[in-house]
Amino acid sequence: MTGREGTRRPTISDVAEAAGVSIKTVSRVINDEPSVRPELAERVLAAVGELGFRRNAMASSLRSGRRTATIGLITEDLANPFYSALAAAVNRFARERGTLLITVSSEEDPELERRVFLDLCQRRVDGLLVVPAGGDHSYMRAEMEMNTPVVFLDRPPAGVTADSVLVDNTGGARAGIEELLARGHSRVGVITDSTTVHTARERLAGARSALAAAGVPCDESLVATGVGDPGAARRAVGAMLDGADPPTAFLCGNNRITVGAVEELCRRDHDADLMGFDDFELSGLMPRPLTVIGYDVGELGRAAAARLFARIDGDGSRPTETVVPTWLAERGLLP
Repeated sequence: MTGREGTRRPTISDVAEAAGVSIKTVSRVINDEPSVRPELAERVLAAVGELGFRRNAMASSLRSGRRTATIGLITEDLANPFYSALAAAVNRFARERGTLLITVSSEEDPELERRVFLDLCQRRVDGLLVVPAGGDHSYMRAEMEMNTPVVFLDRPPAGVTADSVLVDNTGGARAGIEELLARGHSRVGVITDSTTVHTARERLAGARSALAAAGVPCDESLVATGVGDPGAARRAVGAMLDGADPPTAFLCGNNRITVGAVEELCRRDHDADLMGFDDFELSGLMPRPLTVIGYDVGELGRAAAARLFARIDGDGSRPTETVVPTWLAERGLLP
């Protein structure tokens, strides 16, 4: 027998030639079929070891109609700690079930989301978890009707009916504003991402409803939307503080906005109260006190993965919406 020639991956034909048996015999051995004489099986396994042959499990599954033991996760900016923690939770759940997770980013681009969704379907994943970027997911319907399960994560679907696992965005923002009002604030700056994003829209609605319920007017000069990164958050906070009647507190719509707000308040040595949606790993080390509206990101990922695997296993019940609760927690270093 000879070793590998160059860098070419050995094939089942190479194994058959090295062992002096037919391709069908090799196939039976690597698929653990019982009808192969022991001496032939030993020759095949010896050739497999010497050549470094690896069975293509996905191709085998496709030929037999079985599952591929892979699922896909389409998410947003992987640099955001929220999405990396979400992917880690899904990956742990999938690994415990002998399944490989393929994670791709849509970069908040609806067209890219569509392309990567269809690409993963062509790769015959067993199911998909989607953090949606676009506002119309009717393009997924054909694949879903061909029994590719899809579960939406963090944001609900539009244009199709499917399972979803969401955070209580409205309730969390409402609780945050209520806490700031209870601390004596009536001028609260609200800073969110683009309202085309479901989570930002819901969080802004929760803030407005809490102010309205308390009889506190919502000053539109203290509302900034479309704030997508810490730099933009710094500018939004600065602009509000430079106004004629500045806020005494801020509600930040996500963790990256909170980081930018902390930077600007520290730069100015300003003591405005700070409430931020999303807990994050280093929130306890922020150089000033703040309150976070947190939730269990791991539970969000696990709940979505559990729903997807139930669908893969044949659960044909009506789609459900699962809502993960929020809580308030004190973070940051004390003055």
